[in-house]
Amino acid sequence: MAGFGALGLAAWLAEQARRLGMVRPSAVQAACITPALQGRDCMGCAKTGSGKTAAFVLPVLQKLSEDPYGIFCLVLTPTRELAYQIAEQFRVLGKPLGLKDCIVVGGMDMVAQALELSRKPHVVIATPGRLADHLRSSNTFSLKKIKFLVLDEADRLLEQGCTDFTKDLEVILGAVPANRQTLLFSATLTETLNELKSLAMNKPFFWESLAEVRTVEELDQRYLLVPERVKDAYLVHLIQTFQDEHEDWSIMIFTSTCKDCQILNMMLKKFNFPSVALHSMMKQKQRFAALARFKSSVFKILIATDVAARGLDIPTVQVVINHNTPGLPKIYIHRVGRTARAETKLQEFSVEERAVLDILTQVNVVRRECEIKLEAAEFDEKKEINKRKQMILEGKDPDLEEKRKAELAKIKRKNKQFRDSVRQTLQERTQLQVKRKLQKRTRRRQRLAAKEEK
Repeated sequence: MAGFGALGLAAWLAEQARRLGMVRPSAVQAACITPALQGRDCMGCAKTGSGKTAAFVLPVLQKLSEDPYGIFCLVLTPTRELAYQIAEQFRVLGKPLGLKDCIVVGGMDMVAQALELSRKPHVVIATPGRLADHLRSSNTFSLKKIKFLVLDEADRLLEQGCTDFTKDLEVILGAVPANRQTLLFSATLTETLNELKSLAMNKPFFWESLAEVRTVEELDQRYLLVPERVKDAYLVHLIQTFQDEHEDWSIMIFTSTCKDCQILNMMLKKFNFPSVALHSMMKQKQRFAALARFKSSVFKILIATDVAARGLDIPTVQVVINHNTPGLPKIYIHRVGRTARAETKLQEFSVEERAVLDILTQVNVVRRECEIKLEAAEFDEKKEINKRKQMILEGKDPDLEEKRKAELAKIKRKNKQFRDSVRQTLQERTQLQVKRKLQKRTRRRQRLAAKEEK
């Protein structure tokens, strides 16, 4: 494969990439950089760690060097950690330009962010929720002159689910120019992204790495079917076995909730495993510190929720454990490294049952102790407090929102009662009509029988 210069990148930018160890472009970079430099809308699908970030950072920097102004590029991403990772790539690759960037994510001071935005940085990297809050509440900056709009982990941004960015994206898309150049990158191809292929404006270019997204040859997938009450004992046994058999090892464990994530981390620490948690209930500094320590192998086990770990480039993981079954196949694909496919048959993982039974009681006792400790720390109450703080930052009245929610629930209950009442009335009316028909039929038969007797 040829170097970056052959893709149309300027000599200074190709040299900067070389200094950072990027000698030859990856597949997604080789495919998408040239069309992006030509001004085409691009959509690239490739797994995390394949170089997707540089595939949009490099063409953006080249175009910025030709016409430097702010705000030149807006990058949207679903998580805070990913926003910081992207900003770091812009900084190191854009150092010769004296690049100015601004990170706009939750958990940080909005006033300080608004001040940074008013200074017109070259690149803004943001999560949709916080940027939409700024657009709703401030007029100190404008996105009307941006050249590039980048959606990283686009499938996550555009999907509708527990974290729905639809309303925030509507606000943002209403604030950016129609003649912008749009770059979308994702690890999985969803129906929504497929539809966008036909909606893109500037001679759209689409590229998907089938080998990276769908291959399973290098991925050893196993399952363990066990009752809920013994699941943690099996988990402890698996980790202990893996630790005993490998010198250099690292494990990621996925959970469905912040509470499960926190309890598992507390429990594994009780068994002296080097574990760390990553979830949205942690402060931003704690999340960065946890991620940095895992990447540097200070901690060997990272326990994370799907939302917190989405899109993070952690290339050193040897094992991924799903503590719960993901609700959607694509979540499973993201968890196991973006290389699985739904039709792959998993093999059962063999475990020494006796060893698990030996630690079962101990694990259950420790788990319960951790749950009690977490309840004493008022974990759920903290979640509610954080929710109220976020509402205040968004300019909402928490008490009024609670009142509205209660009124809405009351209306829903009344509507349900009304529907049930109407349904019952219709059923009673139908039953009455059937009864009358049967009575008429019976009387008719009786009259006919009486005539025949005469």
